[in-house]
Amino acid sequence: MDSTQLAIVALAVGAVIGGGLAALVLLALRTRDRARVEASLELPDGTRAVLQGMDEAAVVVDASLQVLAASAPAELFDMHEGSSLPGEELRAVVRAARRAARPESATLRLRRGVEQRLVTARASVITPRLTLIVIRDITEHERVEQMRRDFVSNTSHELKTPVGAITLLAEAIDSAADDPDQVRRFAARLSAEASRLGQLTSRIMNLSRLQSADDLTELRDVSVDEVVAAAIESQSIAADAAGIAIVRGGARGAYVRGDVQVLTEAIGNLVANAVAYSPPGAQVGVGVKADDRVVEIAVTDRGIGIPEGDQERVFERFYRADQARSRRTGGTGLGLSIVKHAVQRHGGEVELWSRPGRGSTFTVRLSVVEPPENTLVKGSRRTKPKKQKNKSKPKAARDVAPTKGDPS
Repeated sequence: MDSTQLAIVALAVGAVIGGGLAALVLLALRTRDRARVEASLELPDGTRAVLQGMDEAAVVVDASLQVLAASAPAELFDMHEGSSLPGEELRAVVRAARRAARPESATLRLRRGVEQRLVTARASVITPRLTLIVIRDITEHERVEQMRRDFVSNTSHELKTPVGAITLLAEAIDSAADDPDQVRRFAARLSAEASRLGQLTSRIMNLSRLQSADDLTELRDVSVDEVVAAAIESQSIAADAAGIAIVRGGARGAYVRGDVQVLTEAIGNLVANAVAYSPPGAQVGVGVKADDRVVEIAVTDRGIGIPEGDQERVFERFYRADQARSRRTGGTGLGLSIVKHAVQRHGGEVELWSRPGRGSTFTVRLSVVEPPENTLVKGSRRTKPKKQKNKSKPKAARDVAPTKGDPS
C-alpha cells in the first residue's frame, strides 16, 4: 500500500471516529437538556395559551402542588396562579397520578363560590415535576340524569295505581254480575279510575312535549283576557261543586306572543290547584297587571299554604307537598311542572309566594306585545269592536277591582 492509500485510509478512520464522537457528544447534550427541562419548573412553550383556550377548568401544578398556570374557568374554583391546590381529595388524585406515572381520575365535590359542585378531575403527569389537572363540572348532567330516573320511576308507579284499580274493579264487576246495585257502584268507580288514567297519560304527554327540543308551532298574538277567561271556565264546575268563587280582576287588553292552548292549560292548572287547596266558601283570585314590557297573571288562594321547605320542589314532576290531600282531590303531581315548562317555553317565569295557613300566590310573568290592528288597549287610537255580553259566564267567576300588596 503506497503512501497515498495510507493517507486515504487514515482520513476515513478519522472521519468515522470523529463522527462517532460527535454523535456521542450530541446525544449527551440532548440528554442533559431533557433532564434539565424535566427538573425545572418552567412550563413548556404554549402551555398558558392552551389553558386560556379551554372551556373547562384546568391547571398545571408543580411537585409541591402550587398552581403555575390556570384556565379562566379554574378561577371559579379558587385556583389562581401562585395559589395552593385546594381540596384534599383533589390533591390525592394528583399524588396518585404521580405515584402511578399514569393519568388518574376521580369524581368528587369542589367548592365553587358558596356552593358545592360535583366534578370529575383527571390528573396527568407531563414532566416529573409538573402535573396537568382537568376538571369537568357534571353537576347539571347528574341533576338531569337523576330527574330522568325519577321520572321513569314515578311514571311507572303512578300508572300502576289506576291500572291496578281498573283490573280489580273489572274483576269485582264480573263477580257481582247478579247484583245490579253493586255493578253500578263498581262501574262508577271504574269510570273514575279510567278518567284518572286518561288525565295522567295526557299530562305526561303534554309535559314531554313541553320538554322536547321542538319549538312551539301554534304561535300567535294571544289575548291574556281570552286565556284567563278560558282557564276560569275550565275550572268553573269544580269551583261550583266546592262552593268556591273565582274572582277575576286587574288590567284588560294585554297581549302576549304564544300558544293559546298551552298558556290556557298552564293558567288553568294554577286555578285548579287554588280551588283544590282552598276551604269551602273561600275565594280564588285571578289578577292581571300589565305595563309596556311585562304582563303578570297572579292566581291567589286562601288555602292551607305551602311550607317553606317544599316551595323549591313544588314544580318538580310528581312532587306533592300534601300527599294525602292530593290523592283525595285526584291530583297527578304534574300540574305545576307543566306550568313551569309552559311558561319557560314562552320566555317567561313563574314565581311562588306562600305562607302556611295564609294561602299561596303563583305569578306568571310574560313579555307583552302590541295588540293586533283591529283591537285596542284603552287610550290608543285603534278601537276594539264591542262584544256581546256573555250570558253564559260561569257563576263561580266574578270581576272585581284589582288589589295591591301581597296576598296576605
